[in-house]
This record gives sequence, C-alpha cells and structure tokens, in this order.
Amino acid sequence: MGEAVSGMDRTHLDPPDLSVGELTEILGGRLTGEATARITGATHDSRLVEPGWLFCAVPGEHHDGAEFAAAAVTAGASAVLARTPLEVGVPTIVVEDVRAEMPRAAAAIHGNPASSLTLIGVTGTNGKTTVAAMLGDVLRGSNLATEVVGTLSGARTTPEATDLQALLAGFRDAGITHVVMEVSSHALSLHRVDCINFDVAVFTNLGRDHLDFHGNPEAYFAAKARLFSADMCRQAIVNLDDVHGRLLSDTTDVPVSGFSVDQLASLQMDGAGSAFEWRGHSVALPLPGRHNVSNALAAAEAAVAIGLSPAAVASALADLAQVPGRFEIVAGPTEASPSVVVDYAHTPDALENVLGAAGELLGPGGRLVVVFGCGGDRDREKRPLMGEVATRTADRVVVTSDNPRSEDPMGIIEQVLRGCDDSVVVEPDRRTAIRVALSGRGPADVVVIAGKGHETGQDFGDRVEPFDDREVASEELRERGGGR
Repeated sequence: MGEAVSGMDRTHLDPPDLSVGELTEILGGRLTGEATARITGATHDSRLVEPGWLFCAVPGEHHDGAEFAAAAVTAGASAVLARTPLEVGVPTIVVEDVRAEMPRAAAAIHGNPASSLTLIGVTGTNGKTTVAAMLGDVLRGSNLATEVVGTLSGARTTPEATDLQALLAGFRDAGITHVVMEVSSHALSLHRVDCINFDVAVFTNLGRDHLDFHGNPEAYFAAKARLFSADMCRQAIVNLDDVHGRLLSDTTDVPVSGFSVDQLASLQMDGAGSAFEWRGHSVALPLPGRHNVSNALAAAEAAVAIGLSPAAVASALADLAQVPGRFEIVAGPTEASPSVVVDYAHTPDALENVLGAAGELLGPGGRLVVVFGCGGDRDREKRPLMGEVATRTADRVVVTSDNPRSEDPMGIIEQVLRGCDDSVVVEPDRRTAIRVALSGRGPADVVVIAGKGHETGQDFGDRVEPFDDREVASEELRERGGGR
C-alpha cells in the first residue's frame, strides 16, 4: 500500500505535525472525512489518546480496536486508522491491514526518527538482554550517546510500533545518536519494527521458546530470520556456533560477520570470568560462563561493525557492569554463606548454560542446587524439557512456581515433573522454595534461582504480587545467618 515512509523528506518534526490527507497518501489508504485535520501523535490504546492523535484500531485476539474508536475520539483523537469506515465524528483512514500500516503511520507522524539514529537490533532465544546491555556499555565507553531498549527498560521486550516510534523520536530530539534494541520474535511477527532499517542486526542463538505463539520451531526461526533481510538491516552479525546462525550466514542477502567461541585461539574460564584473544587483543571478561563469552563476542563484533576499533572494544569489555538478573550474584552475610546466583533463564538451553557456568563456582565437595519453575500461559512443551535439564545438571532440584498467570501452579509443576526423576523437591510457594534450596548449604555450594531474574513481581493473572528473587534470597540468607 503506497510508498515507504522513508520516501518522504520529513526527517525531523518537532513537534510532530502531519495532516490526515498527507498521512493517507503515505499509507496508500482511503480517506473518509476531511483531509485537513492535523495529527501530532499516534497510539493503539484508546486509554492513552491525547488531543490531536491518531487512534489505530488494531484487531486483537479478544477485541477489535474499532470497538474503542468512539472513546478515543472523546479523548481527542483527530482521526482513526481502521479496516472499514467508522462513524465516530472524525476522519477514518481505511487500510487493509491496520497492524501492518500502524508502524508506517507512526514513523511518518514522528518524522521517521530511525533515519537519524544508528540502530543495532539484537535477536535470538537467549542472550538478547545481556548482549544489548554489554553493547550499550561498550558504546557509552566510547562517549557515544546511547540508549538501550529491551526487557530491562519496559513492559515488553520490544515496544508496540506506536510507542517505539515515539520513543525513538524522543531519543533523537534528546541528542541520542545510538540505540541498541532487543528485537523479539513477537515484534517481528507483529510488525512492531517495520519501517526501521537497522544498521546492524545480531543473532545470538535459537532454542525453544514462544511456541505457544508461533506454533512450531520453523515458524519461530522464520520470524527471527526476518530481521536479517535487506529491507530490515544493512549488516548481520551471527553466532557461528549455532546451526541457525550458520544457516542465516548462508542465506541472508546482507553482508555477514560471524563470531564463534569454538574458534577462539585461546580461552580460559573460571568462576570470576574468562580471558581470551579476539582480533589480536587480549580480553579479560569479568562475567563467568561460556555463554557470556558468546554474548561478549556478539557485542564486540557489533561494535566493530559500526566503526569502533577492536582495541577500544577489548578495553571496554574488561569494564562491563553486571546485567541485572543475568547471572547476578547475591552475597551472603558471612563467609559461611553459599554462593547464590539469580538468573532469568527460562528456556531449556538457557537453564543448561547457567547451571554449567554455576558449576564453575563450586568449592571442593560442593553441591549445585537449582530452584526454578515455568511460567503460565506460555509454551507448555518446554516444561518437562526444563525438568530434564535441571535433574541431569544439578545435584539437587527444587521445583516451584514462576508467574503462573491464569494457570493452576500445581498443574504447571506436574508438567515440569514429567521430565524429572524422583529426587526433586516440590514447593509451590517460591519464597519457601528458596528457603528449602538454601537449607543446609555452605560456602562450597552454589544455589541457582532461575526464571525471573530482574523481575520484581509474581504474576498470578488477576494480580501481581511483589517478589524479587534477589531480595528474597538476601533476606533468607540473613535469616539463616549464612551457616549450615
């Protein structure tokens, strides 16, 4: 429908100002009503409408956005984007697919902010948040005005198109020059990042996740692969240790650079981090685990791809900050306390990686303990797989609840147990489960609390109760005094 937004020379609108007629022409839509009304913003949520905004009536799983158009107009909407003409007292821009046209509309309204920014998109099943945070630190270390968009910055990994374009416009107007963005498979399937041509796209890996949404692994990979097409990125950085990364390397139509832990000339790892040679420079990485070496390589290659020198990148990697909820160590009150690791791992691959890295922290005779659960209303088939990984890798397993949402917590746990042996401990209450996992543990032991990471609430569907694994673990360590 019509030409791409980038074809219009509206590179900076402050404040945004576009007529309904101009926007209709950009979208190739059909206008019902007057063409002269001005549009100064856009949203898909009628509760967020402000005077002069476009309301995008997106058909949803349970409701059609058209049902809320009248409320949006009452709130001040100047026009509505919809599949059919709506009699709501303001012009309707009629398009065939509202969701597909919404990012183009939002980009046009905000003056195509992506064209003024250097954008790096990071996708993959595991590691997106860590790679994005690492890359943000590296870029800031080179005095580049950088923002990171992702799991740690908002309710969604990748914001909806209307929110994302407004966010990018705000960055542009604030003098930000570089944006690192986690790009989820949902965002790619639902057109949230359409009208953004990333300078660099990074692929971390592909495991099992979100099959409740995509249906099968092939569709899940196809969604991720969309980011690596010429209309969405200019250069690709891919993980050559992952079979899907190698497939992308062979099939993408943009220039590709690969990274590989397996191909490093030298690699030494211990519980404090790792050391290796990369592009002729020695790197001392202060984060433990082979998976973090891979994450660091992804961030490093992306930084080089946008013009940083390998020497500057290698130096910055040595100063990386702890990523919240990603292999985050919770200190105990005494030297007799066990090592406690909180991590967001909520897929089989991620859990195996974290438990492998945690094993490097064990002291002589120490035991590896894991407490974890699986989220409700998500991919059910991965639950027994995570149970299998836990019982195969850890010495003791405590299965608990993790954001059950609308499901019965015990029903979720029972599915996890299908992959476990009889040695596991079941404790649905997450605080009690953490207490059980810590019970009897000493300084040689490691307790991994997996699944929630940085999250500060437990989602029960009808309510979210405050809960932070890091705070709870710290409280329980203090309560027990750190000893056995």
